[in-house]
Amino acid sequence: MGGSFSSCVCDGDATPLRPRLGDLPESCVALMLMYLDPPDICNLARLNRAFRDASLADFIWESKLPLNYKFIVEKALKDACVEELGKRDTYARLCRPNLVENGTKEIWLDKRTGGLCLAISSKALRITGIDDRRYWSRISTEESRFHTVAYLQQIWWLEVEGEVDFQFPPGTYSVFFRLQLGRSSKRLGRRVCKTDHIHGWDIKPVKFQLTTSDGQHAVSKTHLDNHGHWVLYHAGNFVSKNPNDLMKVKFSLAQIDCTHTKGGLCVDSVFICNSDVKQEV
Repeated sequence: MGGSFSSCVCDGDATPLRPRLGDLPESCVALMLMYLDPPDICNLARLNRAFRDASLADFIWESKLPLNYKFIVEKALKDACVEELGKRDTYARLCRPNLVENGTKEIWLDKRTGGLCLAISSKALRITGIDDRRYWSRISTEESRFHTVAYLQQIWWLEVEGEVDFQFPPGTYSVFFRLQLGRSSKRLGRRVCKTDHIHGWDIKPVKFQLTTSDGQHAVSKTHLDNHGHWVLYHAGNFVSKNPNDLMKVKFSLAQIDCTHTKGGLCVDSVFICNSDVKQEV
């Protein structure tokens, strides 16, 4: 037994052999990779062929996908068949922004956590007076993932509403409105923001609300006061427990005190993100 062991660790000249990463069994490497975050798995896959081949194992990536990933694939990747895509390719494609519903919504997974994210364009929101040019206008901009925002010049009654029906994977989700006071543009290659229409936001706060079809409700009130910067205003959180249940989430912002007008507001979109996902403005 001792001689057998010695022959495994020594060459013909009795020189000890140093084990290499490439000598590890592929199945062992795959089991190790399963406990890492997806970006770390991709980095280690560049080490050598053994790690690259192990990183392709379906069971690794299935553990990173949401429990109801087939529903999400059906919604986000209409041109793809789940059975034909490997689990790694499925994860990679879901981590890209996927436009749905005529380009008014986006669905994607966070690369590191696999958490679900949704974005709803201002075009998919119900905005009081949006068709009246005296109050609102649509502006093209590179600062929106949807390349257009709704700009409020002046109004007495402000109300913006939206809703989504979705099978959310289990977890806590946060709802944000992405807003900006002021109208930004490019001038001689530099960003400038016009603030001449901004008024009325320091008098009364804006009320944000969300409700879900299973009875959850959240309300928050905030004064809008950050001129010239896009801000994610938190409307509230909700919890999803069953990934197979279709949940309707309604959300709104309102400032309906008609004793004064308000204006100079850009409405870009609404984000619904798993609370483990760090959102950047």
